[in-house]
Order: sequence, then C-alpha cells, then structure tokens
Amino acid sequence: MIAKIMNGFDRAVAACKQYDFIALLGIRLYLLPVIYVGAHSKVAGFSEAATWFGAPASEGGLGLPFPVLFAFLAAATEVLGLVCIALGLFTRAMAIPMMVLMSAASAMVHLPRGWLAIASKDMESSQRLTGFLSWLAENFPGRYNYITELGDPVILNNGMEFAATYFVMLLVLFFYGGGRHVSLDYWLRKRFAA
Repeated sequence: MIAKIMNGFDRAVAACKQYDFIALLGIRLYLLPVIYVGAHSKVAGFSEAATWFGAPASEGGLGLPFPVLFAFLAAATEVLGLVCIALGLFTRAMAIPMMVLMSAASAMVHLPRGWLAIASKDMESSQRLTGFLSWLAENFPGRYNYITELGDPVILNNGMEFAATYFVMLLVLFFYGGGRHVSLDYWLRKRFAA
C-alpha cells in the first residue's frame, strides 16, 4: 500500500518535471527587483556609495581601502548581474560574482546585526516603536489609525536573513542555471551544442 502511494507520487512528480523551468524563472524574477535596488542606488548615488565604502565604521561606513574601486566593482557586478539574470544569460557564471558580493555584504553589513531582517518584539528598536505608537494613539488617534490601518509598522533590523536567502537563490541558479525555454543560456546551448 505505502509502496503504491510512493510510486504514484513519484510518477506525478516525474510528470511535473516538464515544468521545472518555472521554479528557476521564479527565482530569477524574484531576484530582479532586489538586485535592481542595489544597482540603482550605487549607480545613481555613486559618490555617496564610494563615501560610505570608505568612511570608518565609527561613522557608519565600511572602512574599505580604495572605496571608489570597490564601489565601482560592486555597482558593475550588480548591473551586469541584473542584465544577465533577467535574460538568463551566463546565469551560472554570473551567479558566482553575485554570491561573492552577497557574502561580502553579509559579512560587513548584515552579520553585526544578527540573523533577523525585521526586528523582533523584544529588541530595543521595536520597543521604542511600540512606545511611539502608544504615544501616537493617545495623542493623535487619527494619525495612529492612518499609520496602522494597513498593517503593523515594523523596524528593519537589516540582519542576515534576507541576504542569506538571496545567496541560496543564487546558489540554486549556479547549480541549475537559468532554466529551460525562458533563458538565453538554454537557447544558446541548444543552438551551439555539438
């Protein structure tokens, strides 16, 4: 009985494999706005990014040597990564520098803040927000209702959680590529494969 169920399930999964490219396309589409935000902020605000890269940690910066070079490399990697991942072009190769960039960002920016991307209720920042919202509810109930009617406000902790998720998604693209049918890698390989 159990063997029949397992065999039936295996057959159903095998039948669905023809659509496995949808998962890789989904990962690529999910990553696009994430990469775009980072790339756009570095390109549009290049001098600010370079200043942040070079500023000492005591001033909220990263304290990197050669900040202009590192800001350029980060921006170029994100712009090229955005284009390649969008098109599914050189997906596996492009995942490598994107993972290196994500690892560097994780180690330098996110790791000191712990795991959580959103501050938990017991963190000082969340407690301050709760205090502010209580004050707002008592003194300006109309404003409180306006702020909270669409959901509970949260504090961004900027921990490792999102960066680790994006790293894992890039790792999947490295191992499996951009997918069939909807990536240029697939069509180039199909066209030029011996």
